[in-house]
Amino acid sequence: MPLTRRARSAAMAAFVVGGAMVFASADAVQQSPFAEHLSVAGEGDPFDGEFAMSVLRQVCDLGPRVSGSAAMRRQQELLRAHFEFCQGQVGLQTFLAIHPLNGQRVELANLIVRWHPERKKRVMFCCHYDTRPFPDRDRHDPQGLFLGANDGASGAGWLAEFGRHMPNMAGNFGVDFVFFDAEELVYVYGRDPMFLGSTHFANEYAARRWDVTYDYAILVDMIGDADLQIYFEGNSLRYAPRLTKSIWAVAKELGVTEFIAEKRHELRDDHLPLNMIAKIPTCDVIDFDFPNPQLGNIYWHTREDTPDRCSAQSLAKVGRVLLEWLRQLQRLR
Repeated sequence: MPLTRRARSAAMAAFVVGGAMVFASADAVQQSPFAEHLSVAGEGDPFDGEFAMSVLRQVCDLGPRVSGSAAMRRQQELLRAHFEFCQGQVGLQTFLAIHPLNGQRVELANLIVRWHPERKKRVMFCCHYDTRPFPDRDRHDPQGLFLGANDGASGAGWLAEFGRHMPNMAGNFGVDFVFFDAEELVYVYGRDPMFLGSTHFANEYAARRWDVTYDYAILVDMIGDADLQIYFEGNSLRYAPRLTKSIWAVAKELGVTEFIAEKRHELRDDHLPLNMIAKIPTCDVIDFDFPNPQLGNIYWHTREDTPDRCSAQSLAKVGRVLLEWLRQLQRLR
């Protein structure tokens, strides 16, 4: 997951041909695997935090979703089916990495979803969907079970609900979702590289491997915290100040006081490859005080990162802000 500078001191199937993302048609899916009788949202419908929270729980029920694991593959299958139900073009951007435990090459995959591909101007929403192999910051059992409810599943659950709103999103911008693999395939901190999926994506984008151009990107991370406070993140202000301030301006307009327009943390996260390599202005929307600034980030990378410490209300507040931000963007000429 992100590191502070202080801590540091079926609709479509896709495959890769010659580095280009290629989409091939498949049968449409009539039902989401996450909920029976779910419908695609109408243009003005509100963000449903309860559904996002239910997906968070179902993802955690799979157990740890370590990169390359069976649980990760099952999560990919569920997300693919859900976003096909949401009328998105879904594909996997595969890449090879060296596994830090055995030194062998392992195939990993970013999951990409696209709506309204005919629109030339595009915006990306992204998260990581892998979990750290172990809760290495846990004082009692650093080799124990790490579910990653907030640190991993919150982004997947949130985007699952956000995706319901994409088919009927009018405007000039197409929308892509990207789920980054191997954000933290880390067994030994300081030895094993992080951000493998976002770095691969950024390198492919910078090399113009496929015909997509993003005006903006928004990374969501650790947004399920039941005691939500989201401050400006330092690198977002450095690389994407106008984008970052525009999001907090919408939050102020809506009266969502959990978005606090003050800088608190400076983080290394998946937004850095997007900003620095791909040159896509990217904001990290993250609550890095889990559970709160008073107690600090005591649940991060511990066994305490469980669904009961997350909340549908927090997911809904982030959803309300970013859905309105996107609707305002879509009205721009």
